[in-house]
Amino acid sequence: MNELYDLDGVAAQFRFCSKASAFEPYGNGHINDTYLVTCIGPGAAARYILQHVNRHVFHSPATVMQNIERVTAHLAAQLADHPDRERRALALIPTRDGRNWFENADGETWRAYRMIENAHSHDTATSVKQAYQAAHAFGSFQQQLASLPSPRLLETIPDFHHTPKRFAALERAIAADVMDRAKLARPEIEFALAHQPIAGVLLAASLEADLPERITHNDTKFNNVLLDDRTGESLCIVDLDTVMPGLALYDFGDMVRTTTSPAAEDEQDLSRVTMQFPLFEALVRGYLSAAGEFLSKTERNFLAFSGKLITFEVGIRFLADYLAGDTYFKIHRQGHNLDRCRAQFKLVESIERQEEQMNRLVDSIAG
Repeated sequence: MNELYDLDGVAAQFRFCSKASAFEPYGNGHINDTYLVTCIGPGAAARYILQHVNRHVFHSPATVMQNIERVTAHLAAQLADHPDRERRALALIPTRDGRNWFENADGETWRAYRMIENAHSHDTATSVKQAYQAAHAFGSFQQQLASLPSPRLLETIPDFHHTPKRFAALERAIAADVMDRAKLARPEIEFALAHQPIAGVLLAASLEADLPERITHNDTKFNNVLLDDRTGESLCIVDLDTVMPGLALYDFGDMVRTTTSPAAEDEQDLSRVTMQFPLFEALVRGYLSAAGEFLSKTERNFLAFSGKLITFEVGIRFLADYLAGDTYFKIHRQGHNLDRCRAQFKLVESIERQEEQMNRLVDSIAG
């Protein structure tokens, strides 16, 4: 994608150790454009992550960056005495004029991070150790940000996890059917309509019970945790665009969605999509080991349900985007968003079959 942007010109705006010598597309994110930048200086090469913020998704990139600026600074302060602190949190690279992001003449926003070396993300968890490490990392992330001073973080995408509003958007997409695709997604539409009653459960509980507002990541996919290449230990949480106020259960639910199945998010062979109970147990143990002290009893009670709800929510988002013509999530093949939707709904079914056992496990661990 280098032809779309003047990457040399953008990179020159940041205080890298030397002039950028190479750019490579990096990662497989759905939203932003990301590049690995190599700079070869007098001593040795250094690498950075350069990202273009998608303003069609994040309508106020400055809001996103103000949150990230505060969050990364707070995490750095929390980790000041850690011997491996440079690999434990993202660090923004300042621009030549001292800001933490660059906005060009066209209003496009760019940011840069120091590359965290000898660590990688993985699309799927292949062991209970990996699941435990990821959950512990996200629980620690919530715990560390619980002490973030006022003011309240800004909402980068208002109502991001407002499931009833997501469902209403799906209903509008079904009614409009602008691409004449509803007939191709009839079983998925029927599945969504049948599960409408679960959409408002967590929001209702937040009004009636002890579900306090937390600072949450809101995109806790397994591949948003960097694991150490040598030890397998979780090091750093990445992709901070949606860090904002929310429910802790949203984060745990998305961990269940993205970690417990051996299949990819867009798996076409639905026989591979299943909620693996040992991985769920590892998530519960890892998450509670870090976040258990500040979670309320009601939050703990909804841990198993949160996995089902967030998986359903993401499924209806994929379905709505498919019906609307694939305007939000990047696609790489025809029907890609419908494939994603089908995989989510199959996982919902697997969770439902095991939900009682999941609740018993949480009760036995959380007390």
